Order: sequence, then C-alpha cells, then structure tokens
Amino acid sequence: METSTSNRNNALRKRRKSVRPGEKMVLWVSRVFIWCVIIVTLIPLWFVVIAALNPTNSYFSTSFWPTNVSFANFHKLFTETTFLTGLRVSAMVSVCVAIGQVLLTATGAFAFSKLRFWGRKYGLMTLLIIQMFPNFLAIAAIYAALSKLGLVDQIWAYIIVLLGGSAYQMWLMKGYFDSIPKELDEAALIDGASSWQRFWKIILPLSVPMLTVIIFFQLISSFDEYILAGTILQSPEKANLGVVMYGLISDNQGQEWGVFAAAALLTATPLAIVFGLLQKWISTGLTAGATKG
Repeated sequence: METSTSNRNNALRKRRKSVRPGEKMVLWVSRVFIWCVIIVTLIPLWFVVIAALNPTNSYFSTSFWPTNVSFANFHKLFTETTFLTGLRVSAMVSVCVAIGQVLLTATGAFAFSKLRFWGRKYGLMTLLIIQMFPNFLAIAAIYAALSKLGLVDQIWAYIIVLLGGSAYQMWLMKGYFDSIPKELDEAALIDGASSWQRFWKIILPLSVPMLTVIIFFQLISSFDEYILAGTILQSPEKANLGVVMYGLISDNQGQEWGVFAAAALLTATPLAIVFGLLQKWISTGLTAGATKG
C-alpha cells in the first residue's frame, strides 16, 4: 500500500515538473475563467433563493443578501396551493415516461444498429427530421385526436403523447450500440443466440451508462413540462408541476412571485439529487456515445 502511494506521489511530482511556465499561466487563466462562469451562472439562482425567503412577495430585490428572512412562502406553498398534488403527478409521469422511453429507445436502437432490414438506412434519419418540429406546432392536432377518442384530461394519454418523442434518444443509443465490439455479436451468433438473447444478455448490460443518460434526460424533460400538460390535463387534481407553477404567476392568481420562487427551488431539488447520484454514469454515457455515431 505504501509503495503504491509513493509511486503515485512521484508520478504527480513528475507531472508538475513537466508543466512549462507558459502552460501554468494558461492553466490558471482557464481556472479563473471557469470560476467566473460558475459564479455568473449561480447569481440568478441566488436571487431566486432571496425571493423565496422574502415575505413581501417580491421577485426582484435591490439587496444582494436576504433581508427579513422568512419561510412564509414555503408554508403558503404547502397549505394554500396544489403543489404536492402537482409533485405527485409529475413524479409519476416522469418515472413512467423514463421507463417507457428506455424500453422504446433501447429496442429501436438495437434494431437500427445490429439488425439488417429494408429502410434501416433512412428510417432513423426520417424519425429525426420529424422530431425537429416542436411539439407546440402539433398541439392542435394532438388535442383534436385526443378529443375525438375521449382521452382529454387523462394522465395515461398524456404519458403516451410524451412517449412519442424518442428519436433523439434513439440516435444517441444507436451511437453507443455501434461502439460495442462486433466480435461480441459474432460470438453470440456462433453460439446460437437469438436476437433477443443478444440484446438482453449482451448489449443491454453493457449499455448501463447510456441508459442512465436516457433516463435522466427524460426525467428533466417531463418533470415540469407545461405546453402539452396545460393542453391535455385540464383538471386541477391532475395538473403537473408546470401547470401548478404557471398558476402561481398568472393574473387570476395574483402573481405569487415569492411562492413561485419557493416552488422553483423545491422543483429543482429532486433533479439535482438524481443528477448527483447518476453523475458518474451520465458522464461515461455521453462520452462513449459521442465517439461513434
């Protein structure tokens, strides 16, 4: 143990000695620049914290430090709004969408990456082109279709609509599958493995980092989504966080900016915790998925 530690220290000393004076200057300038970017990024978040702790219901403050600190906005958020209901709906929807997207994305990407069939070359490209059009351009068509089928104000119908946007994730997953050595597939084929066995027992266990990326992306995109939720989910007891938070600052609610800031902080907290727990696999998945596509 002591030998490995000393070797590591010697390697660090050699690396430090090998850095030239000009490179040290570039390194320190890069560090200062990165810290400046971090500080500038955190300033808006800090003002949200100030607004959440400000009992005067003001979203803007002339002071950089919170004055008259109070948790009244948080108390009002839990007692006088439907925040907890929206949190429950958003959590359920985001988990269902994440699981469904992983299943759809993984199976579709496996087909485009490892199987050979007619239309394979331009099939995924066609899906990507269709996916480039924003969802709000199709809101009228989506609402008309759901209305004719009697599915308006149904949470499971809203989940199905969100499951439709999987082309980009499928493209990422295909790039990751392409980076897996072909020798593994060939060995499985020689052993008589079926396509499902190749997918389930070989490809999928090796794709945990990219699966984690897909899950996290879907949690972010569906947790507080507003455009489709505001169109499909019309009952207050079925509203997600996006709809609930918009109601806090709409004219008919009196624009509760302090309560809105408190809700924004509490909404970002679960996603930040999930990102911290999955950071290792997210960075690995994004790096590996970008090497081949």
